[in-house]
Amino acid sequence: MDPQPSGLSRQAERPDGSLARGLVGRHVELDAFAASLQPDSPVRIHLVHGVGGIGKTTLLEAMERIATASGRVVVALDARDLICSTTAVADAIAAAAPTASPWVLLIDGYELLEPLDRWFRRTLLPGLPPATVTVLAGRNTPDPAWWLAPDQRNRVVVHALAELPARESADLLRDRGVAAEHRDAIARLGHGHPLVLVMLAEAARSGPVPTDLAASPATVGRLCRAILDDLPDADHRTGLATCAHANRMTEDLLRLTVGDRTDEVWHWLSTRPYVRRGTVGLYLHDVVRGLFEAEFAHRSPQSYAAVHRAVRGYFEQRLRDPQEPYPDRAAAEILLLHRRGPLAGVTARLREGGPLPVVRADADGVRRAIELTGRHEGPEASAIARRWIDHRPGCVWQVLTDGDTAFGVHVYLDEDTDVDDPVVDAVRAAVAAEGPLRPGERIHVNRFGSGSAGITDGLVLFVNGVSSILEWISEPAAWTFIVTAAPDFYGDYYAYLGMRHLFTLDAPGARVGGWGWDRRRLPVPKLLEMLSIREISGESGPPPARLLRPAPLDRTAFDAAVRSALSLLTRPDRLASSPLLETNLMPPAPPSAQGLREVLVASIAQLETEPHGPDHRRIL
Repeated sequence: MDPQPSGLSRQAERPDGSLARGLVGRHVELDAFAASLQPDSPVRIHLVHGVGGIGKTTLLEAMERIATASGRVVVALDARDLICSTTAVADAIAAAAPTASPWVLLIDGYELLEPLDRWFRRTLLPGLPPATVTVLAGRNTPDPAWWLAPDQRNRVVVHALAELPARESADLLRDRGVAAEHRDAIARLGHGHPLVLVMLAEAARSGPVPTDLAASPATVGRLCRAILDDLPDADHRTGLATCAHANRMTEDLLRLTVGDRTDEVWHWLSTRPYVRRGTVGLYLHDVVRGLFEAEFAHRSPQSYAAVHRAVRGYFEQRLRDPQEPYPDRAAAEILLLHRRGPLAGVTARLREGGPLPVVRADADGVRRAIELTGRHEGPEASAIARRWIDHRPGCVWQVLTDGDTAFGVHVYLDEDTDVDDPVVDAVRAAVAAEGPLRPGERIHVNRFGSGSAGITDGLVLFVNGVSSILEWISEPAAWTFIVTAAPDFYGDYYAYLGMRHLFTLDAPGARVGGWGWDRRRLPVPKLLEMLSIREISGESGPPPARLLRPAPLDRTAFDAAVRSALSLLTRPDRLASSPLLETNLMPPAPPSAQGLREVLVASIAQLETEPHGPDHRRIL
């Protein structure tokens, strides 16, 4: 390769078309560089790092202009032009270095030269003229050895290039010719990533304005090649897909998808510049997550669906494990898997915020929940919430955050429930119209949802979604209802969940809508099965008929079916047609004649402990 310095002009040759047209932002980095050019500055080394396309090359170009304007000679090298050897690097610098000093050394693509990192620290840079300022820009986080040595602490500055803030993103789009009315939407889609913003701007100029990364597969493919150019093999791609799909990926989850290579893939992921380490597990830079997910779903939809099933199955298993110490985390992961629902934008923003605990509210949280209900729905609604809380202590769930918070209230109606709330009559009437409750059955109602920032704030969706999943898994009920004072906002989302709009009511303080789900016909496992498909398909409306059980038997029909089944205990071929197979009498496993026989025999055995039980057992 030609060892001569590139002067960073190779940027114009890049296939992604990301030629710099002027720098937006990065004032802190440029000011620090300019200050280090002063003779009295102790700083002589700048270490710039960030994911691909975040603007490292453009920043180096701006630094080159500043250095030239200050009278410095600049030696600018691109690591892609160099053989990774000490001789090649030393020769390239020697060929371009000026005889006069001071001068500036800029090296782009430093991640390609990292095998020489120790030599750079201990031999090359200490051997340069004392006033030389060096900037090394690469994707990976620098080795701490650069600044841990006592004589280097004041000489080295590290610059981690972050995403551009919203205003600077809009400025970049303006400079790229994007109309003012489209800048905010594209800026949100680009997550402040300069290369993504530039390419979305180009896509907007040549066609429809992008509204979803998945809608621009050609652009997404080019971006993935520019940012994710270091995937060793299929297992590493699967590991990256797992990390992208889960909100937070742990080693246990990774082992489910890559098996014996877990340690190797985990280490590789943890060293990628676009992968971040959270308090729990690993997660991807937001824009990289969106790009990789869109590219993966477009390139290999079957493999994408397989990863989705694996990730979802892992968290469902954790959710059902009675020994799981953090069931709310598993529920949150399931909630945040919604990629195509009506409120997908809200869940995407919740993913960006990281995992938040959802817990039963303490006394202060209960007080706050009542206060917020009154603020958003009026004092009458606040009084109703207080009555429910008195009736069922522990019914308030809270999301724990450092700032805004939100609450959900879950209650249960049985035949003896007597709480002064007009929603109770509306719920009972809706259920009666579909088929009355049977003895011992009850109705679950997600009655209130409120938050510091309003009823439609994402935290309200989060706390109600997570707490609902926890209630569904742990508390039996014949029906579930969700009642909201923002029916226009949430209605499509509840339809996507397979629920039906069953009433609208002028409740005290607010007009509310109620959506219901007959859990006797669609048990919780079947609902979760349906949602696992809708999360990536975006389908909405009533559940498919194949998932529904027949309408519940009334007491007379149920008693007749039990009598018939008891007479057929020794005829499993005829038990296979019993209507009891489609009732909640059966365990969650696929119903079978043998399973029904086992349930009946076990029920008969339980009579032994009741008054006259032995006699009844012998008769049966």
